[in-house]
Amino acid sequence: MVFSALALRSLRLCVEFFFPLLAILSVVVLSSCGYVGDPLPPLANVPANVTDLAAIQRGAVIVVQFTVPARTTEGQPVPPSLELDLRAGTAVNFEENQWAAEARKFPAPELKGPTARYELPATPFAGKEIILGVRSALGRKQSGWSNFVVLPVVATPDVPSGLAFTPAPQGVRLIWQGRASAFRVFRKSGDTAFARVADVTAPEWTDVSAEVGKPYSYIVQSIVALDNAKEAESEFSATLAVTPRDTFPPAAPQNLQGSGAPNSVELNWDRNLEDDLAGYRVYRAEGDAAFERLADVSAIPSYSDRKAPGGKTYRYVVTALDLAGNESPRSAPVTVIMP
Repeated sequence: MVFSALALRSLRLCVEFFFPLLAILSVVVLSSCGYVGDPLPPLANVPANVTDLAAIQRGAVIVVQFTVPARTTEGQPVPPSLELDLRAGTAVNFEENQWAAEARKFPAPELKGPTARYELPATPFAGKEIILGVRSALGRKQSGWSNFVVLPVVATPDVPSGLAFTPAPQGVRLIWQGRASAFRVFRKSGDTAFARVADVTAPEWTDVSAEVGKPYSYIVQSIVALDNAKEAESEFSATLAVTPRDTFPPAAPQNLQGSGAPNSVELNWDRNLEDDLAGYRVYRAEGDAAFERLADVSAIPSYSDRKAPGGKTYRYVVTALDLAGNESPRSAPVTVIMP
């Protein structure tokens, strides 16, 4: 085919104009991609693993708790659609996949905060050692299994009964009935929550830190020791409310001594050692008459009777008083003959 000179010239102009334009467009397109190299894989966005799974048997239930993952592996917030997969099962030789296939799955509870709390029935597992684990999922994207918890399960521990108290000089003495190798005591005051205050091996305990006149509440539970330093707990006993009262008098004063002086009878005795000592009370009897209250004095163990006429025989006794107004038994009497 033969082209005219005009046609050849038109073809040359097109080549000179469009080829540079195509080169510029190629650069723009490549620049807009923002990445040079192999394509990146999609973000996994898998929920983070649970790391604080914990479980304990309390009465006829197994209480399981853990912190619900709040972020994905890429640090993104976990949406409300997160699903929880808690399982419990037995295994002679633990292998994760086999355990997961045979373990029992439990429905998730209603979440009311960052912590998930399950209460599983303990009776089906009584006498067995179970393994618990949890994982979470967002659709088909699953986290790995959490830390695994090995828990021996026992028959339901007995609940302590008959919780009562008896007043004691040292504090509030609690007593109860129960069959267990150990017991745990909890106490609260006012609107505070119950706090663990003692672990004991006998069904009794004295709260030496209880303050007189301050109301307290107490509960007790039985403890069953398990393998690997684990334990099972009973349900709590009925609550006992106590307001301690000081009904315990001081000891009787000792070594009362008396001597006659020209215008008085001088008395002195050994000091009482009670922390709440308030003072002393002096009684006097003339001859064989009955004792009559003579004076209340300070905690200084002495007294001068300046109203004892001469020429008579007097008998004296002393008692101790505490801050609650309790009065001790009387001391041994002393006889003084006034000249």
